[in-house]
Amino acid sequence: MYSLRLAAPDDFDGWREAARGLVMAGIPPEEVDWLVEGDPVPLFGGGAPPAPPVDAPQPRVPRDFPELARLVCRHRDPARFALLHGLLHRLQRERGLLEDAADPAVARANAMARAVRRDAHKMHAFLRFREVRVEDGAPAAPLPPPPPVAVPNDPAPARNARSVALALRDLGRLEDSGEPEPLPEAPPAIAPAPDSRFVAWFEPEHHILRAEAGFFVRRFAMLRWSILTPELSAHWDGQEVAFGPGARRADAPAEDAAEGLWRAYFASIFNPARLKPDAMRAEMPKKYWRNLPEAQDIPRLMAEAPKRVAEMVARGATPPAERRQRTVHLPAHLRAPQPEASTGVDAVMPADLLTETLDFPEAQAALRRDLLARNDLPPWVANATQPVMGEGPQHPLLMFIGEQPGDEEDLKGQPFVGPAGRLWNKALEEAGVSRTEAYVTNAVKHFKFTPTGKRRLHQSPDAGDITFYRPFLLREIGFVQPRLIVTLGATALRAVSGRAMPVTKLRGSLLRDPEGRPFYPTVHPSYLLRLPDPASKAREYDRFVEDLGQAAATARGLS
Repeated sequence: MYSLRLAAPDDFDGWREAARGLVMAGIPPEEVDWLVEGDPVPLFGGGAPPAPPVDAPQPRVPRDFPELARLVCRHRDPARFALLHGLLHRLQRERGLLEDAADPAVARANAMARAVRRDAHKMHAFLRFREVRVEDGAPAAPLPPPPPVAVPNDPAPARNARSVALALRDLGRLEDSGEPEPLPEAPPAIAPAPDSRFVAWFEPEHHILRAEAGFFVRRFAMLRWSILTPELSAHWDGQEVAFGPGARRADAPAEDAAEGLWRAYFASIFNPARLKPDAMRAEMPKKYWRNLPEAQDIPRLMAEAPKRVAEMVARGATPPAERRQRTVHLPAHLRAPQPEASTGVDAVMPADLLTETLDFPEAQAALRRDLLARNDLPPWVANATQPVMGEGPQHPLLMFIGEQPGDEEDLKGQPFVGPAGRLWNKALEEAGVSRTEAYVTNAVKHFKFTPTGKRRLHQSPDAGDITFYRPFLLREIGFVQPRLIVTLGATALRAVSGRAMPVTKLRGSLLRDPEGRPFYPTVHPSYLLRLPDPASKAREYDRFVEDLGQAAATARGLS
């Protein structure tokens, strides 16, 4: 049994160097104990592993593995380094291992990476700096130093780390157990006022401070700031970032003079008519509220919302532009009834954030209502008959996302009922997927076309159209909660991934969107209808059926 000790809990570079040597030496993962500086020595701990042979080949990994490993190293799970060692060991003989989302080790690593990305996003959103005034080079209200950290059974000599109070006094470089990850060069900035600095307290779930310090350097380059967490602190002096020991919540200021102004601003932009407690609860969990000065006003603002909305209704709203939803091609008696705005404010306004989230039919109806209520729809929407929303069960095996409604979909108000939709239904059946296991929708919810006499000529949505409808699509994915997303064509692929990507090169690959959700790109069935050669059409149709079957098999393997 061998033991390896890393310099820091997020020491990716140290892990990579050590793991490379282990793989070259042929040492399997089960024979290695991974420790972090400060961890107690294992009762049956072993020595250092032998050096690899000089002629041993270098390990080879897929392009995505280093970034995955970098994220997993920041996770709090004590078995993270062993998990990565195991994946690296297997990748030498299983080249496509990372593409097997059903593999337990791969699934666990992907889940860790998603958790780290989510933690970083919450840190960016909910960290709040508070100003500390300085007198004669020291804080006006001195901050107490944190208690010394005792490391039991640590054979390494104790290091003399300066206290957080000293760091806040001069913001100089602190001694650390390992070299900090290189940070991007900060843009040139005007020197901050010498009589102020800014301190923030945050409690991350994972070891992300060292990696995310660069974000705050870029964002607040002109300020001198410190970020305190229970295990580590970061200090920016306008030139470089220094990392020091962890701190206590009491070491950070409770409030500053600017908070009253910030709370007044937050209250002024709070729109009671757009209050969505379920979305607020999802994006701003209550565990972060104690770090947000505006959070203390949220219960009051929510309690006042019904009254304020009633007053807004009584005053009367500015009617939206008539072109917003001008129906065409259907006589009035054939048009689907449009939902009317509710005037029962007290009946529909949730009392607080603890209100249960909308059930599935209500969430679908609310999405349609919110789309209809927009007064900034693209101009071409005035020619469409109606929005065409998604259909299917919640928690489906597969969620299919197409481009936009076609002529028949626009008239009937249902997705995938035109020629391409009928071809998709046939292929789905041949792929062995029940229609009850699929949810279908489109990235763009209205039919975009050019009128040409009695015909309506389809127009592809542009980047602006995709961007406009993308929040509605992401919200729909959120309440549908599919096992796997299947994007049909370039528009859907761009809407899910957030950027233009080549369908033909990525077709049949298992990818992940910016939120970490798995998706499977393939062609749109309309592509098959446009092929002029019968042989090519038959060949591509068989391949499309194979794509749908592979997507279903992949989805069934996902946890």
